[in-house]
Amino acid sequence: MKWEKRPIDGEKIRMTHDQFQIDLLTASILERREVSQDQYRFYLEDEISYLHNPFLFEDMEIAVDRILEAKTDGEKVRIFGDRDVDGMTSTVLLYEALKGIGIDVDWKLPMEDEPYGLTMDGVKRLIEDDVTLLITVDCGISSTQEVAFATQNSIDSIIMDHHIPGDRLPGAIAIIDPKMDGSGYPFPDLAGCGVVAKFIWALEFSKTNFYKEEVILLHARPGNQTTIIDAIKLENLVEIDRITEEVVAGVLMPEQSRLFEFLIGKQILVFDEPLEKRMLQHAFGGKADIHLMDFAPQVYDLFPAIRGKSLVRLQQKSKALRYSQQGLGEIDALVRLFNSFVLKSHPGISSEYEDNLDLVAIGTVADLMPMKGENRILVKRGLEAIARGKRKSLNTFLYMLNLAGKRISTVNIGWQISPIFNAAGRLGVPDIAVKMLVSSEREEQERLSTELVQLNKRRKKMGDESWNRILPKAKKSFEEHEHKIVIVYDKKMSRGITGIMAARLMNLFKVPAMVIAQLEGNLVGSMRSDKSMHIKNFLNLFDDILLDHGGHQCAGGFSLIESNLDEYMIRVDEAASELDSTIDEGSYYIDAELPVKYMTPDLIKVVERFEPYGVDHSPLQFMLRKAKIEEMSLLGNGEQKHVKMLISYGKHKWPAIFWRAGERVNTDFSLGDQVDIIFRFGRNYYKNMESLQLTVLDISRDATELLTNI
Repeated sequence: MKWEKRPIDGEKIRMTHDQFQIDLLTASILERREVSQDQYRFYLEDEISYLHNPFLFEDMEIAVDRILEAKTDGEKVRIFGDRDVDGMTSTVLLYEALKGIGIDVDWKLPMEDEPYGLTMDGVKRLIEDDVTLLITVDCGISSTQEVAFATQNSIDSIIMDHHIPGDRLPGAIAIIDPKMDGSGYPFPDLAGCGVVAKFIWALEFSKTNFYKEEVILLHARPGNQTTIIDAIKLENLVEIDRITEEVVAGVLMPEQSRLFEFLIGKQILVFDEPLEKRMLQHAFGGKADIHLMDFAPQVYDLFPAIRGKSLVRLQQKSKALRYSQQGLGEIDALVRLFNSFVLKSHPGISSEYEDNLDLVAIGTVADLMPMKGENRILVKRGLEAIARGKRKSLNTFLYMLNLAGKRISTVNIGWQISPIFNAAGRLGVPDIAVKMLVSSEREEQERLSTELVQLNKRRKKMGDESWNRILPKAKKSFEEHEHKIVIVYDKKMSRGITGIMAARLMNLFKVPAMVIAQLEGNLVGSMRSDKSMHIKNFLNLFDDILLDHGGHQCAGGFSLIESNLDEYMIRVDEAASELDSTIDEGSYYIDAELPVKYMTPDLIKVVERFEPYGVDHSPLQFMLRKAKIEEMSLLGNGEQKHVKMLISYGKHKWPAIFWRAGERVNTDFSLGDQVDIIFRFGRNYYKNMESLQLTVLDISRDATELLTNI
């Protein structure tokens, strides 16, 4: 495989270092990974104040008001979720939030062989149970007929989803989906649980005095023989308008100013009311009689460290200023200060709210959402919430997995936690996971956690049996389709593991893979690919013969009538013939080539600063030149596949592991060699002892021919 390193501009790195007050190595990595400066805050900060405001969703206020109406009228509410980890965590979060404010609420997930998403039968059960408000989570954006049926029977619907909408939207009273055109939300890659978390924040905000209230923040500053007056209008902490007027002293009456219409009848907040009043009286020749409310004393109570500091000083010290492409004025610093004040004043939208992010982290990682934008902060704070251990049911579950008290990472979620939850969904009993998470009884938590672990063992056994059965079919399909796609139809396959099998086939053959199973006279299938194919768009080609389909760019599902299978296969063959069959053998991308002075234990601080890692943000990879292999041994039960080493570089020596490299010993490298190395750097835990370790990805005695700039 090639070693690739993107060239970077040294002068730009130094400017980034100065502007954002970060070390040169961090600045280099950001540049080499082509992170735009407007995204830096999501890599360098972790405060929830940097998250987008949930009321940027056009329908968020409508959804909150409808929920509050249901509470007031004592309506019965049902949450309908999906059977995967994202759907489970979304369901738990919303159920607990609504139950917490006294709403009569229950939940439902697809059970056994019930199809994905809302069904007509599901709506009929709503009618039978006298439900008047339906809320879908992690599903619903394609349920146009079902929502219409619910509406005809006097049931309102709120859709909280994150999947790509079709040509027609459901007739719900509110749709909160960041992928919907016109949603108003600037970040499209939230998981379903992330969407629910946004709603919970908005619901908590509705308890404050600022909900749906227009607030004016005003600041006056001296100009060139003038007074410059800035005012910003906020509603639900979202800026909806702003105005700037430069006034020559004594020339205008207040009512002649453009500010008059902007300010009249509104609550006007300032920081340091005596100073602001003097500035206004100077501007209008002592004729200004504008009522101002000073929130500085309350700010000082919450943030004693800023007592006595002027707005100019606060603006100069604002970290947010670094991340603005246009720069922030004093009025913008005032808005950020006000937002921080409101957040700090209401634990439900700050400290208490963060306790919900434990499940947001699990659902976001499990659903393979890109680890970029605000997902980074949601997951980072979610991992911290897991460590705080406020959710007792999750603690019980982690103890069962021998993870209690350990530093939980996205790797733990992806490889140890989410597969167990997913096993319950794939085997048709996702309710076990939800019941475990909402349980308040330790004995029940332990019983349900044990059930989940046993279900995962059963799912693994089913997967192994199915894999051995379908692999010959897959190899044949791979050849028949000229190495462009793999399609397997297996009547014995459980519909719950088609996604796992498709993913394994895709990883093995490095092409899109589709696995189809039989279910009650119909067929259901899953498809997986890398980003070279947009699966939902591919499945759209067969919309006329599929019963339904949906998904993301890299994962999708579908169902069809068995009698349509032959036609479907023919058409898939035709479409697959247009796919690019080129297989990328892959490359090792280098984030930084480290001089000796950078290869110290402090490197772990840089590695952990870039956490969390995940989709679209893989762990950092470093390169060393002319490091020496001081010690070397082979590891592995029976066949010795792995290589354990001690690497010296400069004045430090590092333990290292090189997985599945036993055959390369004394061929590509030997004890005592000076070698070029690509590696990942991290913490290793063994017998309750922690050490820093290199995980070697590749070694060469001379990487000159392997290394290319891109």
